[in-house]
Amino acid sequence: MRNVLGRVGKTHRAAVAALVKTVFVQETQEAAREQWRSVADNLRERFNSVAELMDASEEDVLAYMVFPKEHWTQIHSTNPLERLNKEIKRRTNVVGIFPNDAAIIRLVGALLLEQNDEWALTRRYMSLESLARIVDNPVLSLPGVGN
Repeated sequence: MRNVLGRVGKTHRAAVAALVKTVFVQETQEAAREQWRSVADNLRERFNSVAELMDASEEDVLAYMVFPKEHWTQIHSTNPLERLNKEIKRRTNVVGIFPNDAAIIRLVGALLLEQNDEWALTRRYMSLESLARIVDNPVLSLPGVGN
């Protein structure tokens, strides 16, 4: 959305954003793809660069829709990733200067392990049952905390 709105003047941003948002309220992947192309075609005459961007990025933007619908809200948001990056930055800034690359890898690795445990055990964003439907090996289990 930021990329699209960056190619549009301030006076037209709200209208273009409203038009693009219609894609993400569609019930199925097919309907969303059809709406995506319709929006791009509607914008093509007035905002050709936006339409070209939409043509080029359709697969990437709508990729989350191949997953079960109950996962869509978790997948399409980058908030968890942004929060993780913010936490890594906060912790590395406290240290300031690292003696070597291995020290950075140890700290960031520990943070990633900690976050993995939190996501897997405390804040399970996706149920194991719904994940089992999309993997080749449907037998899923969570590793022990100490493993």
